[in-house]
Amino acid sequence: MPQTDSSVVTLAEGASRAPLTTPTGLQACITLRRRRWLVLGLCLATVLGLAAGLWAVLAQDGFDGLDLALLACGLATLPWTVLGFWNAAIGFLLLRAGRTGVLAAAPHAAAGEGEAPLHLTTAVVMTLRNEDPGRALSRLALVRESLERTGHGSAFQYHVLSDSDDPGIIGAEEAWVAAWRAGLPGTGAARIHYRRRRDNAGYKAGNLQDFCARSDADLMLPLDADSLMTGPAILRLVRIMQAHPRLGILQSLAVGAPASSAFARLFQFGMRHGMLPYTLGAAWWGAECGPFWGHNALVRIAPFSAHCRLPPLRGGGAVLSHDQVEAVLMRRAGYEVRVLPIEEGSFEDNPPTLLDHLTRDARWCRGNLQYLRLPALPGLEPMSRFQLAWAVMMFLNPPALTLVLLLLPWRAATHAGPAAGAAELYLVWLLLSLAPKLAGYAAALADGRARAAHGGGVRFLAGMMAEIAASFLLLGAASVRLTAVMIGLALGRAGLWTAQDRDARGVRWGEAFRALGGVTLFGIVVCGALALVSPVLLAWSLPLTLGSLLAVPFCVLTAAPGTGRAMVRVGLCATREEIAPPWEIARLGEERDGLVSG
Repeated sequence: MPQTDSSVVTLAEGASRAPLTTPTGLQACITLRRRRWLVLGLCLATVLGLAAGLWAVLAQDGFDGLDLALLACGLATLPWTVLGFWNAAIGFLLLRAGRTGVLAAAPHAAAGEGEAPLHLTTAVVMTLRNEDPGRALSRLALVRESLERTGHGSAFQYHVLSDSDDPGIIGAEEAWVAAWRAGLPGTGAARIHYRRRRDNAGYKAGNLQDFCARSDADLMLPLDADSLMTGPAILRLVRIMQAHPRLGILQSLAVGAPASSAFARLFQFGMRHGMLPYTLGAAWWGAECGPFWGHNALVRIAPFSAHCRLPPLRGGGAVLSHDQVEAVLMRRAGYEVRVLPIEEGSFEDNPPTLLDHLTRDARWCRGNLQYLRLPALPGLEPMSRFQLAWAVMMFLNPPALTLVLLLLPWRAATHAGPAAGAAELYLVWLLLSLAPKLAGYAAALADGRARAAHGGGVRFLAGMMAEIAASFLLLGAASVRLTAVMIGLALGRAGLWTAQDRDARGVRWGEAFRALGGVTLFGIVVCGALALVSPVLLAWSLPLTLGSLLAVPFCVLTAAPGTGRAMVRVGLCATREEIAPPWEIARLGEERDGLVSG
């Protein structure tokens, strides 16, 4: 009699009951249900409390249509903000618990701690479309060299999957791969492959599906053009996948590589410290319905090829933000999707300028809002449906904040004086919105080794203060810009999905003003109106309005090479890998500086 999956109990008649454990058998379903109900209860209680407080503030002198609009905007910002707070709070507690806390959220992590031999083959795959070949492929070569240094290099193949259509770039890709193969000893060249499609049907997701249909490997490690992973980090992921055959996708926690750009340093310092507690807390209750970010993750090829092909959108077109859809389809197929919430050897580059960051945000916004056009996907887990809804809801904040700022002068002009309790409610909201990074900063400050790894407590605090100030400027500019993008999408202006700029560069004043003049105009109008009707309210609004008002100088200053060099020189917003770089990061820096050839 054939064996059944241990996670499923069947009745004699053949009808199935609810599973007792997740597909890998790692966690009891009742435990996860209790955790999810707990988080739901905490979030609902917090949202209702804040909503009641907002209602009380707005209704003190009567309640009209303007108050109703402000209430709606406030409610729209709460889901993302409140869940971020509770994820961060849970993650902070788990971080303080050490290894026990990590295993409570990620029990699969234990399987990667040993030295089990590898019996699965892995295809390391880099997808390219009109990227700088030397910059991207030198990273893939570094990944290969790092894996060879572990002594397990024979278990890995390397594939360059090109969708490029620029003749010059195509020629450079082919030449780079040919030179790479020629420089390898023995049979190393036989494990390096290059394939270019004549069209990019289905975009990156279509390219990967075409590859999976032809591959004889067991696992796939997709990398973006700015990805870098160390050999030991990859081996850990492979060993976890080997130990759990029902694990379909295992996402690593990718962090920003050391950067010379001032903007990238500021952004990734906050992102890194906020991402760890947020991801750890989300993994505690999200568990087997985890995230997939499309790169720096291991994917089991057979179920991915069989079950994760993307459906066409209603009305036509292909899914652009493919990763979350692939994650929910993998879970529907009976496989787990997990994240490994550990900072270990998985890197990416962050946008080097404010303009590049806003362009990337616009891409994500366009891609995530496409989920509203997905066809019916029967059989999804409730958590999977939440994942897709959450990817859309994250873009409620920008238009809600922008509309609030537009309505504030009107309300100040038509209502007598500031409402009691408004300042306290506003400060609570600001603290909740900062919760993930504040949790990460607190965890690092409470750990002597973490402080030392970042150059000491004084340097860490200086970086923290600089990043928090910059984050408010970024929030003000990004909210207005994303609102304009969403209005454009509603009017049918989709924009282009082009290759990203990844290298540090200066931004001229004219370029910044052409791109951000509308954002600045918004700031001038709102701040000017508030100055006329309520200077006190203007002062309170500055955390949300100053970013739009100063968008152009903020963009130019944080892109200036001199600013970046000064931050590098004093170690402001330095990451651990900058202060004590692992071999791969050091080698990447040498190649970037031209000390070694690609």
